[in-house]
Amino acid sequence: MSWNRRTHFIIVCLITFLTGLAAASLQAKDQIVLTVLYDNYTATEGIESDWGFSCLIEGMEKVILFDAGAKSDLLFRNAERLNVDLDKVQMIVISHSHFDHAGGIAKILDNNPEVTVYFPASFRKELVDNIAAKSAKPVRVSEPVEIFRGAYLTGEMGYGIKEQSLILDTEEGLVIITGCSHQGIVNILERAKELHQKNIYLVFGGFHLLQHSDEQINEIIQKFKLLGVKKCGATHCTGGQAIGLFEEAYGEDFISIGAGKVLRFSH
Repeated sequence: MSWNRRTHFIIVCLITFLTGLAAASLQAKDQIVLTVLYDNYTATEGIESDWGFSCLIEGMEKVILFDAGAKSDLLFRNAERLNVDLDKVQMIVISHSHFDHAGGIAKILDNNPEVTVYFPASFRKELVDNIAAKSAKPVRVSEPVEIFRGAYLTGEMGYGIKEQSLILDTEEGLVIITGCSHQGIVNILERAKELHQKNIYLVFGGFHLLQHSDEQINEIIQKFKLLGVKKCGATHCTGGQAIGLFEEAYGEDFISIGAGKVLRFSH
């Protein structure tokens, strides 16, 4: 091979390599990564379980922590074992004021006081004062709101225990993350469909069905199907019996959720 041909060959190979590297980097950058840090169940060996819920969302415009579990120390231990840096959190969304969803927030705010915290407008004053005392930016949420491109809050819902959920707009469809669904899981799905007029790819989190009969749960599952929910990840306060019924109904489209579970989506 002549020197010119060899040089041309090397240049072509180098360009191909760099193009592939850039494409891979772009693909990784465009991927939404959801890591469950706190849950009643575990999905990864060496990760601790406890009554509560927390999920980290990375790969979008901002790093979001949805709920913060009950215990800061357990949350941080799980994060460390999963190679997650909670100091990078820029936004915290608290679904509702119960301790198993808001208890772990203090240590995060101690380490990262610049974070913005979104919470239902009905939050008790002492909880809001605690957030403000850490120099964080508290934001009351009453109506549906876009917190940045592709990430939305349903707004405060319900009558007794008021709650909000997080909606992510992905290439696959809407991904909805719930805390305890005190406002009714079907009501959340209907709100998401009403707001965005898009298919629901996945809903996961607590569905609050511990006190429901099998007949009531099966009715809810049918409503999931009618609303076009492709995949389901019932966990936390859903209840073992209800989780089993969802798993039976969804088969391969049921996603087992637990602390340590990692989900990836394109956007």
